[in-house]
Amino acid sequence: MYMEEAVVNNQIGLHARPATFFIQKANEFKSSIWVEKDERRVNAKSLLGVLSLGIVKGMSINLIADGPDEKEAVEALVKLVTTELAE
Repeated sequence: MYMEEAVVNNQIGLHARPATFFIQKANEFKSSIWVEKDERRVNAKSLLGVLSLGIVKGMSINLIADGPDEKEAVEALVKLVTTELAE
């Protein structure tokens, strides 16, 4: 299991379109991946799960993966939420 903390840098957080890009990236990996915020953990490959967390700019989230490509998955998603989704 691999975990890393990230601060969401996108202006509108992980809502609608940015969440879709996040989920598409998560689905590129074989590992099970979760997003954790305030003691709530959801499947990072589930749009409804990610949207239910209400993640906005500046929030700190934990990205957790377990599987054959766990480190690569977490690092790619951290990069996505901290830089690539920024507008």
